[in-house]
Amino acid sequence: MKIEYLSEGDQEERVVRSSGALNCGGRCVLKLHVKGNTIVRISTEDDIPEEKALQLRGCLRCRAYRSHMYHPDRIQYPLKRIGKRGEGKFQRITWEEALNTIAENLIAVRNEFGPDGIYLPYATGNPGLISERTWMRRLLGLFGGYLSYYGSYSSACTQAATPYTYGTTATGNSREDILNSKLVILVGWNPAEMISGTNTAYYLRKLRESGTKIICIDPMYSATAATLADQWIPIRPTTDNALFDAMAYVMVKENLQDQSFLDRYCLGFDEEHMPEGIPYGNSYKSYVLGLGPDGIPKTPIWAEAITGIPAETITALAREYATVKPGALIQGLGPQRHAYGEQIVRGGTVLAAMTSNIGISGGWASGSGYAARDPFVASIPSINPNPAQISMFCWPDAILRGKEMGPEDSVRGADGLKSNIKLLLNLGGNCLINQHSDINSTKKILEDEELVRFIAASDHFITPSTRFADILLPSDSMYERDDIIKPWDPDDFVLFMNQAVKPLGECRNGYDWISDLAGKLGLREPFTEGRTLSDWHRYLVDKTAEKNPGFPDYETFKQQGIYRWEHAKPCIAFEAQISDPENNPFPTPSGKIEVFSKALWEKQQSDIPAVPKYLSAWEGPEDELTQEYPLQCIGHHTKRRVHSTFDNSELMEEVEPHAVWINTKDAEARSILSGDRVRVFNSRGIVSLAAKVTVRVMPGVVSIPQGAWWTPDENGTDTRGCVNTLTKYQPTPLAFGNPSHTCLVQIEREENDEHAIDH
Repeated sequence: MKIEYLSEGDQEERVVRSSGALNCGGRCVLKLHVKGNTIVRISTEDDIPEEKALQLRGCLRCRAYRSHMYHPDRIQYPLKRIGKRGEGKFQRITWEEALNTIAENLIAVRNEFGPDGIYLPYATGNPGLISERTWMRRLLGLFGGYLSYYGSYSSACTQAATPYTYGTTATGNSREDILNSKLVILVGWNPAEMISGTNTAYYLRKLRESGTKIICIDPMYSATAATLADQWIPIRPTTDNALFDAMAYVMVKENLQDQSFLDRYCLGFDEEHMPEGIPYGNSYKSYVLGLGPDGIPKTPIWAEAITGIPAETITALAREYATVKPGALIQGLGPQRHAYGEQIVRGGTVLAAMTSNIGISGGWASGSGYAARDPFVASIPSINPNPAQISMFCWPDAILRGKEMGPEDSVRGADGLKSNIKLLLNLGGNCLINQHSDINSTKKILEDEELVRFIAASDHFITPSTRFADILLPSDSMYERDDIIKPWDPDDFVLFMNQAVKPLGECRNGYDWISDLAGKLGLREPFTEGRTLSDWHRYLVDKTAEKNPGFPDYETFKQQGIYRWEHAKPCIAFEAQISDPENNPFPTPSGKIEVFSKALWEKQQSDIPAVPKYLSAWEGPEDELTQEYPLQCIGHHTKRRVHSTFDNSELMEEVEPHAVWINTKDAEARSILSGDRVRVFNSRGIVSLAAKVTVRVMPGVVSIPQGAWWTPDENGTDTRGCVNTLTKYQPTPLAFGNPSHTCLVQIEREENDEHAIDH
């Protein structure tokens, strides 16, 4: 561990180099100021000259981690449930009893139901390379297998849809390459708050200072739009494809597309470049011109009625993106979290192809945008002998009717499941309730002890999800253990997180207690291979060094705390395919960029078209349900939380009190003023929270910042204001992902409420 003493005369306070293992995508360099066994202050990197390397400065969330780590409600001992499941009533037990109980239930469920009965849900409470979930996957693989998942609550649709265009999700350039762009269009991307890479906002600021225009397309006037953009274009949620279709229409009608690029690299843009056997009129060009089956030209006027964006703005945007080169149209993850989120993903890729902004510096291939270069490739070995997988979003179905599920219900790797899910191991996650759709329906499933035999969890707190645990274990925090962590743009650097203090109370490291659990299952030796946790860290470092000459040895890396990768130039996704397509085909069936996907065509589903299309969403702006619930509700990321982490922090609540954002016009129509207590409701639930009346969200849209902890009263009203009390459980058609931003609600002022402010 690298230790810096503040002065020769004061050796009580030391500074430990670390980082932030939070699911924000940024990996800042932090200095943990420690006295005894207590972190007394957290500061950030401030001692690297800018000409040498960019400083990786932490934001307010990491700097406020003490309010999380030392919160009075932190769990410090193993607990077992003593009330009804979900009541949140627990009593203290020993680690021995806790692990015996987990082992007994694992054995019983495996013996009766097989591996499909055991499920390890999606969780992001600890995104380090060596988390509890890493070790549990390894153990369950040795135990005979478990039901695993694919996809992500963050990015299910882009993970599923992008490969149908490019054959891969690795479509992103190195982050610093954005400095070479001449135009940047951010679609639903707000890195100034949700971070998405420690220095992303810095690069955008430098870009704007250079004179490059930045445009934000978003229902909200986000912090990014307010501080980094030259233009804000508000758009109704779920309608991005209508905008993209109209932009394509303008480009085609004005002959602004790069036809030579489309002819050489793409399949299915026009009728002259379609796969064999496809009827005439099914190309993307035919679709946007109204020559396809629907017969509707996708004009800017057509799109204006759907998106709320003036036709002249759409036309100007299309011309600008088509003529200013290189340009980067970068999609955030928010827009693809809607009913037909797969379509926006592929729609953005078509515009990138039409403007030939693929495979070039300063461009952007759109789609998922994941890094095309990741030097740190080592991982803890684990093998799951059970091939079956489900979408991370569809586990409630697997509890209710797992044996009836097949590929049409998200099952992959097998024709179906052999059992319903009977046991859940929720390690560092809040997706059992809080971050999952339709909380009130999900709650009923988890409460039923016949449906779910056993739930074990580990966490720092009794959260909305861990309230449903039968056994709840106290997890160590990210500063009470060693770990290694990478940023979302992993070709920049990798960090070693040094343990700064010992765990509080009886909190234990995941490797420690899972090794003991392995022992109770008769698997300690094959699980540990005789290695300590430090030995496993050394294993990862050594494996990485084998493929990356110059990577430091374990001791050096641990002492330095950071290794910055040295590259001759930024990574440009698909540079080889564009510069030499004959020798470097795209990893698609045709070897080309597939604007038209024959694989999707063969599915013959109207909600999974072969070319990206605008599909009118259920609970979208055109749904008849707007007569009863006229407001579109989204859940934006906020600076005061990382998903649901920090919601119980009084310090962060002071920074940004939780409230529903509502436009001034919508508030006036309902006699709502800022600070009023309001009810936001639909057929699925009711939330009660304060209103924030603002012009920073467009009319017809309200936003409840996602991540607030579901807190029901005796009537079932959520008094904290978790947006997932309102969202619908209906998987998207291709990815089987979460449609979090497809939700209609009504809102009204709470009369005679003790929380309401008297104006």
